Amino acid sequence: MSAYSAPATLNAAGTEVITTLGGKYISLHSASPGTTGANEITGGTYARVATTWGAESGGVSVGSQVTINVPAGATIAFFGIWTALSGPTYVDGGALPASETYTGSGGSYLLTPTYSASLCLRTRIRSSR
Repeated sequence: MSAYSAPATLNAAGTEVITTLGGKYISLHSASPGTTGANEITGGTYARVATTWGAESGGVSVGSQVTINVPAGATIAFFGIWTALSGPTYVDGGALPASETYTGSGGSYLLTPTYSASLCLRTRIRSSR
């Protein structure tokens, strides 16, 4: 397992975006999700995972750590924030600190999102393959 801390600039302003829009499901993407959530990975036991956002303190909200299953053969390079487990509204996203390809039987990706009112989402990530 490796640990990373990486910034990713978001399009929306303030932590209110997360709570107001209901952005609580975290996804993984093979390429940039753009403004629509494109390139979300699929297969195996992959599914978006809910995080629980803590109260804002000093302009920052921290979500609970999530473990996302990654199917064999998938390459992940970006994350996304959604309002539901499947569909309907993509809120925002950004780049992971490094692209990773999962071989063999796949693996899991651990992520603790931190959303800042200064337009920065930081993620603490550990992966296991």
